[in-house]
Amino acid sequence: MRTRPTLLVLLFVVAPTSSATAQDTLRFTPTVGYPTFEVRDPVARIHPGTVLVSRTMHGAYYDEGGGAFPGEVGPFWIEGAEPDDMLVVEVVRVRPNHHLAAAQLYPDFGGLAADARSPMLNDPIPFRRYEWRLDPDRMTGTTTLPDSRTGEITVDLKPMLGRVAVAPAGQEAFAGLWPGSFGGNMDAPEVREGTTVYLPVFHEGAYLYFGDGHALQGEGEVNGTGLETSMDVVLRIDLVRNHPIAWPRLEDDQYIMVAGSARPLIDAFRLAHVELVKWLEAEYGFGRLDAYMLVGQLAVSTVANIVDPNYTVVAKFPKRYLPDRTGG
Repeated sequence: MRTRPTLLVLLFVVAPTSSATAQDTLRFTPTVGYPTFEVRDPVARIHPGTVLVSRTMHGAYYDEGGGAFPGEVGPFWIEGAEPDDMLVVEVVRVRPNHHLAAAQLYPDFGGLAADARSPMLNDPIPFRRYEWRLDPDRMTGTTTLPDSRTGEITVDLKPMLGRVAVAPAGQEAFAGLWPGSFGGNMDAPEVREGTTVYLPVFHEGAYLYFGDGHALQGEGEVNGTGLETSMDVVLRIDLVRNHPIAWPRLEDDQYIMVAGSARPLIDAFRLAHVELVKWLEAEYGFGRLDAYMLVGQLAVSTVANIVDPNYTVVAKFPKRYLPDRTGG
């Protein structure tokens, strides 16, 4: 899981509703991680305007030798949230709180491995687990490379949250590996300190989840995992009434962004860019065709993941080309 002004740029159109008269803080220690995103009894209730100080679930997956993945934190009931509102989750802090991160190779999972959708005749990739030693002070990770002339490598960390979600629409429940219109396992490195995530609300209370901390992850998450570890997390939660959006939006100092998730990859690409054009049209005063043309010249796109049940593409538009929303 930067500064407050990027959030305010969006919120002056429809003022957030908040029963908090000042900056409230909820300190929450998770005790259970859930394997699915769905409507279930909330673990706590949060007023808009609250800062949530918490951590992702710790589990055996992150310890020497490995084990089960710990699941997601939540759901949090957001007071006043109704369908067609927009949930605002500002990532204030996300930092590793553990000495080890794991990156694993699987025979049947990963962007370059065979799976049920793309079987191959060659031998499967052998399972291998790389355990990275983390230095939170220097923000570096180090691991051994058993088959390489360079026997060890140290890299700079860029912590992120792989999963931020609300409960999906209707009675749907999605396993933790899934991304979708509800957010979920987008695995977008852009979900880091200083980024604000905007999510559609499908149910009263919204049901906010988060988890899947990565100390580092390349675009695409090609081998199927980032440097998986537990994180200390600070999130600022807010709400925009009557502001429906179709897909998750993100914003940082440089870009407004849309995350689209689908298979095949081209559909995720289309989703993200169509929603970006609609955003420019609806909220920044661009004609649709003008926005389409400008996206063709100015947009930046990243492939967040090519390994999950749905792939995720993030379409970005540089904020320096956006007009003043007061009419400039």
